Amino acid sequence: MNARQHTSHQGLLAHFEARHASGTLDAIIVPNGRPPRYLAQAIAAAREHDALLVVLCSMLADVEGAVAAATAAGARMVAIDIVQAPAGLLPELATDKLIRSSRYNRNTDTGLKRNLGLLIAELAGWERIFFLDDDIVLPDPADLAAAAGLLDTFPVVGLANEGMPDNSVVCHALRDVGVEQDTFIGGGALAVGKAAFESFFPDIYNEDWFFVMEWVRLRRAAVTGRARQRRYDPYQSVLRARGEELGDTLAEGIFGLLDSGRPLSDASDGYWDEFLHDRRRIIRDAIKRVRDSPIESTRKMQMVEALHAGFQRSQAIRPEFCERYLRAWQADCARWGAHVDELRRGHRGSGAEKALVTLGISHLARWSPEAIGGTPRSTTSFAVPA
Repeated sequence: MNARQHTSHQGLLAHFEARHASGTLDAIIVPNGRPPRYLAQAIAAAREHDALLVVLCSMLADVEGAVAAATAAGARMVAIDIVQAPAGLLPELATDKLIRSSRYNRNTDTGLKRNLGLLIAELAGWERIFFLDDDIVLPDPADLAAAAGLLDTFPVVGLANEGMPDNSVVCHALRDVGVEQDTFIGGGALAVGKAAFESFFPDIYNEDWFFVMEWVRLRRAAVTGRARQRRYDPYQSVLRARGEELGDTLAEGIFGLLDSGRPLSDASDGYWDEFLHDRRRIIRDAIKRVRDSPIESTRKMQMVEALHAGFQRSQAIRPEFCERYLRAWQADCARWGAHVDELRRGHRGSGAEKALVTLGISHLARWSPEAIGGTPRSTTSFAVPA
C-alpha cells in the first residue's frame, strides 16, 4: 500500500515570489496568549496595511495592555477576552467529542481562537484576512500584501517559514541529526480568502493542516514571502511530544496520500496500520541517531526522552481510531458549514461591531480609539501572473 511519511509536501503548493502580487487586507487576526510586547509585529503590520487588528486574548495576554499598545502606535485594534466567552459560541463537533473521550485530549485554545476569527470575518463581510501568531516575526511586512494579492486565485496563501522551523518534536529531532526535513505553510502566517471562511480548525495538533487540506487537495494553496518563528525549545517537556503525536500522525498520513495523488478514501484501517508502522520506525531511527550523535549529553538525554514519549503515544494509537477521526472530521466539515449558514441567516449588517453583537461577545471587546465606529476599508487586488 506504500503508506509512509514524506520529508516534504512542497509539491502540493504553488510557489510565488512576493513581488509577483499585491493586494489589501481587511483584518489581521492574532490568537494571543502572550504579553502585549509580543504584539509589536502585528501592530506594525496592521498600521502599515491599514487593516483592523483583531486580537483574541487568553492565558498571559492582556486586553487592556494590547489596546494601549495599539493606541500608542496609532493602529486600529479590537481585543477580545475569549476566556469569558459564553458557552455554545462554537458548535459542538464530533472530533471534539472523540478526542475528549480518549487519552488524546489537549488543553489548548488555538483552534477556538482561529475559528472565532473566521466567524467574525464572515459576519463582518470581509473578503481577505491574515492569521498571524504572536510568536512570528515578519522580515518584510510587505509580504502580507503579496499574500493578499494571491487570494484572488488561491483561497489560502501561507508565508514560507524561515529561521526556527515550525515542526513537531519528531521532525525537529530528525533535522537535528541530519535527516532531510522540510516545513509547510501553517496557521501562524496564513492569508485566507472568503472562499475558505467555511473551513475550520479542529482541536488537534496540526489543526492548520486540516484547515488547508481541502485547498491543498485541489492544488489551490500557495506560498510566498517569508515568516520567521521565534526560537523555542522543542525538547523542553515530554508533554509536547506526547500531545503532538496523534495530530502529527494523522496530518502526515493524510498529506502522504495527497503527495502520492491518492484520495482520502484510501485512508482505510489497512492504510493507517501500515503508516503507523512506518511512523514508529522513523521515531526509533531518530532515537538511535540521537544516541549515536556527538550532541552534548544533557541535550541528548532531553531529546531521547521527548522522542520516547512520542513513541509511547504512537504505540497507543490504533488504526481504527485514525479512521474514526477522519470520518468525524469529514462530518464536522458539513456541521461547521451549516453553523456558518445559520449565523448568516440571523445576522444583519456588516462590520466587526455588528459581528461581535451577533456572536454575543461585544461586551468582551475593547477597541482602540482609531477603531471605534470604523470598519476596514473595502479591498482591491491585482492580477496574479500565470
